[in-house]
Amino acid sequence: MEKLDHLKSAVASLSQISENEKNGFINLVARYLSGEAQHIEWSKIQTPTDEVVVPYDTLAPTPDDPAETKKLLDKLVVLKLNGGLGTTMGCTGPKSVIEVRNGLTFLDLIVIQIEHLNLKYGCNVPLVLMNSFNTHDDTLKIVEKYSKSNIDIHTFNQSQYPRLVVEDFSPLPSKGQAGKDGWYPPGHGDVFPSLKNSGKLDAFLSQGKEYVFVANSDNLGAIVDLKILHHLIKNKNEYCMEVTPKTLADVKGGTLISYEGKVQLLEIAQVPDEHVNEFKSIEKFKIFNTNNLWVNLNAIKRLVEADALKMEIIPNPKEVDGIKVLQLETAAGAAIRFFDHAIGINVPRSRFLPVKATSDLLLVQSDLYTLVDGFVIRNKARANPANPSIELGPEFKKVGNFLSRFKSIPSIIDLDSLKVSGDVWFGAGIVLKGKVTIAAKSGVKLEIPDGAVIENK
Repeated sequence: MEKLDHLKSAVASLSQISENEKNGFINLVARYLSGEAQHIEWSKIQTPTDEVVVPYDTLAPTPDDPAETKKLLDKLVVLKLNGGLGTTMGCTGPKSVIEVRNGLTFLDLIVIQIEHLNLKYGCNVPLVLMNSFNTHDDTLKIVEKYSKSNIDIHTFNQSQYPRLVVEDFSPLPSKGQAGKDGWYPPGHGDVFPSLKNSGKLDAFLSQGKEYVFVANSDNLGAIVDLKILHHLIKNKNEYCMEVTPKTLADVKGGTLISYEGKVQLLEIAQVPDEHVNEFKSIEKFKIFNTNNLWVNLNAIKRLVEADALKMEIIPNPKEVDGIKVLQLETAAGAAIRFFDHAIGINVPRSRFLPVKATSDLLLVQSDLYTLVDGFVIRNKARANPANPSIELGPEFKKVGNFLSRFKSIPSIIDLDSLKVSGDVWFGAGIVLKGKVTIAAKSGVKLEIPDGAVIENK
């Protein structure tokens, strides 16, 4: 308790953040210190039934009448998690402004999609961006260019919490770290209290909105799905997590389980060491969380006001200027167990198309996909339902370097796997098929000529 009292007085004097943020932070630390971590009893884990994780193809069709569809959509708010920076891909500023295709950014595509819905059905689906203090200023400038579009765009900031100095449990900003490095955004589990604290939640409720569709801004597959919305409203489900079948690339993703009569998210961090391999197998745990979430707005209000959303705390150790610090974070998916009639829906893989690295950018810029009304749609010419696996060397890690090394993106419709290492440059109109490995010898520049067809070599 002494630790906590010491921290409380130090946090009280931080003028950069609001009372709500101070209280939220102290509550999070208090929960962390009390060691209330939920221990999962492995033997109690059950595989969810189809009632709990509903197969997508069993959902009822949406109403034929456009007026009925408009009624559904008028209850919806779309919220994109926009707090991330494009640092892993060598970009400064929000990740959502990286160009994905045809010179359009993630944000452009999202706006075009919602404009298209609003035009088609005469509805008014607003777009909300949850920024962090890292992305807020840039996003406001970027959003100005959409001021003429037929779409209401709202932004709010998620909480800003001080990083904790491990050694003496004091806030880093009190130690003279005045810049951005002293702070962190506490993960997307913060979306619920921040939506409420920003005043946006009450505003949307007063407009008759009922559901929010939350997704990562870098998931190009996370488009509004009328069948899901229709199902939730009809069955009064307060929370829905979209899950999709695991492939070997997703073994670390969180999965849904039935536990003591409730559906909940099981993350790899909660798994006892002796069961980690079982968790990673795709036999027992066949699905993983896409982080496409549909949540009832009234339920969010009820639970936030009751301070009932006590999601598992994810400790994230970092180092700032040689000082060991701790960030305590939460994830929005873990909130599933606090909502009534919560379900998962097992959706097609096409609803999960995240761009985390330049290898993902290669996929979505290639002929595997086409762009229609802001929707990235998979080319039917590819027979294999799985995407090719792509490994690019460090020379391709930054977006700028990646783009300069391709005169044009190769055709990869018939590609199974690609591995590139060394100083490799691609000409225009190249076709890659089967399993391809391209390695430049150390110190040698390897240029692949225009129009080359490389198959299984």
